[in-house]
Amino acid sequence: MALAKLDVVVLDCPDPRALAGFYAEVLGGTVQDEGDWVDLKLPGGPSLAFQAAPGHVPPKWPAPDESQQFHLDLVVDDLDAAERGVLALGARPLDAENRSRTFRVYADPAGHPFCLCAC
Repeated sequence: MALAKLDVVVLDCPDPRALAGFYAEVLGGTVQDEGDWVDLKLPGGPSLAFQAAPGHVPPKWPAPDESQQFHLDLVVDDLDAAERGVLALGARPLDAENRSRTFRVYADPAGHPFCLCAC
């Protein structure tokens, strides 16, 4: 028996509204703005939340001597189309050169790593 149920994944960032807007464009959903805390209610899945952290320092990736802490895997039907979309929204590539793999790694506008996966 589980002791708890996952409610929301929270990302620290300097601008919660902007980062929620980025992920709303990528994943869909509804943004609920509460100031320093912004929720993104996703259709049929868990929510993402974004919390203001003025001193936010994005993780380094890849950095064998430092922890990336976590990353998001986002499933897509077409890697090339999804890549064009996230880059247009302000993501930057971290590890996307190898086109033979079924995934590519990017950083969101606040520097959090995420993968687009056609798995």
